[in-house]
Amino acid sequence: MSRRGHAAPGIDSSFFDLGRLDRLAHQDSPIHRLDPRAKLFTTLVFLVCVVSFRKYQVSALLPFFVFPVVLATLGGLPLGYLAKRVLAVAPFAFFVGIFNPLLDRHPLFFLGSVGISGGWVSFASILLRFTLTVGAAFILIATTSFHGVCLALARLGAPRIMANQLLFLYRYLFVLGDEAMRLVRARALRSFDGRGMGMRVYGHMLGHLLLRSLARAQRVHLAMCCRGFDGEIRLLRRLKLGGREAAFTLGWSAAFLALRFYNVPQLLGGLVTGLAR
Repeated sequence: MSRRGHAAPGIDSSFFDLGRLDRLAHQDSPIHRLDPRAKLFTTLVFLVCVVSFRKYQVSALLPFFVFPVVLATLGGLPLGYLAKRVLAVAPFAFFVGIFNPLLDRHPLFFLGSVGISGGWVSFASILLRFTLTVGAAFILIATTSFHGVCLALARLGAPRIMANQLLFLYRYLFVLGDEAMRLVRARALRSFDGRGMGMRVYGHMLGHLLLRSLARAQRVHLAMCCRGFDGEIRLLRRLKLGGREAAFTLGWSAAFLALRFYNVPQLLGGLVTGLAR
């Protein structure tokens, strides 16, 4: 029984650890103080450049790691925590590309006598692009907060209803998780010798979770209406686009475009080879 009692808190801490991204967004650093619109637009340019590479390009993606590393360092973000968050969702990218080596067996190059097929190269490219894009998204939230990201979306012209839906989905995902954890703990406290652990019980739990979610959603809606919510996302601090934001956006965007059209590692390799001759 004691082992069951310790299992539930572990699930809780693993789930609610996602909220640490928003807690990190309340820090004070040069990156945190930038306008959310500048960070969002710059990150979007970064994402577009990264995903636009062809499937066999790997070395050209490596310089893009400078952007998330610099932002995480200047923002005082724990790199270990961010790496764990990326690894937590990495299985999605892994299963997307795991069959590439089986479907594309044509060798692209040789390492000594070992031929490397295009499938393995495209698989590595998928993993690199996934790491870059997901890592940049996590860093954006950790330096801006999801609330600030949704506000920036609305201010940049995205439909207000879409920004509100994203905000509510993220905010009340933790409320839904809290309800699910209470159901899991209640089931664990009422099950002995493995009884009450079948699929039929999980079906009942899902039904109760749906009913609780509907009741909670109605209470949340009434509370928001009583507090005068009019569909407008607001922040306590005023948004202001200034010289720092312009330098941040233009500088990084120019760097991304340069890295997109010029394979820097290949150019450096050719330069070093030429000097060695």
